[in-house]
Amino acid sequence: MKLKKVINWKLFFLKTFVVFLLIPVFSYSQNVELVESIPVETTLDNPDIRNTLGVWLEMINSAQKTLEIEQFYISNEKGEPLDTVLNAIVAAAKRGVIVRIIVDGEMYRTYPDDVTWMELQSSNISKHVIDFKSLAGGIQHAKFFIVDGKELFFGSQNFDWRALKHIHELGVRISGDWDLIRIYSDIFNEDWKYSEINDGKTWSLPIYTISGPDFMIYKSIYGDSIHVKPTISPKEFYHINGDKDLDEIMFMIKYSTTEITLQFLSYNPVTKDGYWDEVDAALISASKRGVKVKLIVSDWNLGKTAVEHFKELIQYPNFEVRYTEIPDHSGGFIPFARVEHCKFITADSVTWIGTSNMSYDYFYESRNVGLVVESEKFTQRVRDIFYKSWNSEYAHPIESTGEYLPRKRNHD
Repeated sequence: MKLKKVINWKLFFLKTFVVFLLIPVFSYSQNVELVESIPVETTLDNPDIRNTLGVWLEMINSAQKTLEIEQFYISNEKGEPLDTVLNAIVAAAKRGVIVRIIVDGEMYRTYPDDVTWMELQSSNISKHVIDFKSLAGGIQHAKFFIVDGKELFFGSQNFDWRALKHIHELGVRISGDWDLIRIYSDIFNEDWKYSEINDGKTWSLPIYTISGPDFMIYKSIYGDSIHVKPTISPKEFYHINGDKDLDEIMFMIKYSTTEITLQFLSYNPVTKDGYWDEVDAALISASKRGVKVKLIVSDWNLGKTAVEHFKELIQYPNFEVRYTEIPDHSGGFIPFARVEHCKFITADSVTWIGTSNMSYDYFYESRNVGLVVESEKFTQRVRDIFYKSWNSEYAHPIESTGEYLPRKRNHD
């Protein structure tokens, strides 16, 4: 696998050139755009990046034929921004759009009401509850939707009213009707098919191969052509054309030469079976060869075991860890909110952005999706978002002598 990766990178530019000469596959209508959610009453907003609510409504209101939604869960609060989104989905169904929704089985038991309400509004809306735990041991944690097979949105944003107003999120909107979106649509269709059975063993992705290079060529709104590649988890249930999230992340880290930035809700190398060392070892190795490694986690991630581990990591050269603490809303405490929930990595000129947190179960047991983007300008824009948090008033360094406690997430 490692040899294959190196060869692919060496041949990449040649293959891209040949594809441009022989197959005019992509037009400049293909577009990749960063999309953010910003907690109100904070200074984290980026004026040049559109907010999630507007992008979601634009996409959903443009739907003409199909709307495929795969979410961890759906949790609405009347009068909040997500209420507008759910009503837009219902309106799309009433004008004839076929809406299919997949949610995780474990979370559906906690949040059944809004999915059930939507299904009752139109015969064009149907839901499936997927038991990913019986299939792979984890959860359906991906957060994406596809409009008419031509537009895709995925990112850290759950279909949760808090995600649009009280949580820092980062996602990607991809426009076009080509192979890239087809890969995510295949994943949706296979999860849909499996969720009709939920037998813990029947899962067979249709064989569909693309004719382009390993990386596909798209256009970034930041002014350059970019090279993108879909990534998927878990390792045993992925698409033939999409590499595994973890493999791509490890490759990025291994071949980095200057700087790696990572931002996750949580970073946890401890599993029920012991210490998971894959990412740790790669990051430590990078730091030892002179690469600057900077990690941001949320203050939800400050349990004793995690803090002890962060204190070990910062002993290595060039390795820094900070946590962020978003102040409570002026209107009072909001459970499971006021947090940075982004999930991305940059390494030199390459970005991975996805739906996984950084722990074993997300990559080996749970459904997640992501995207690798090779582009100086795109990656610099993502890195700027990282540094806005890193240098903000909400960020605090983990220090070897510090005492830290996790922040409460609910009323208990």
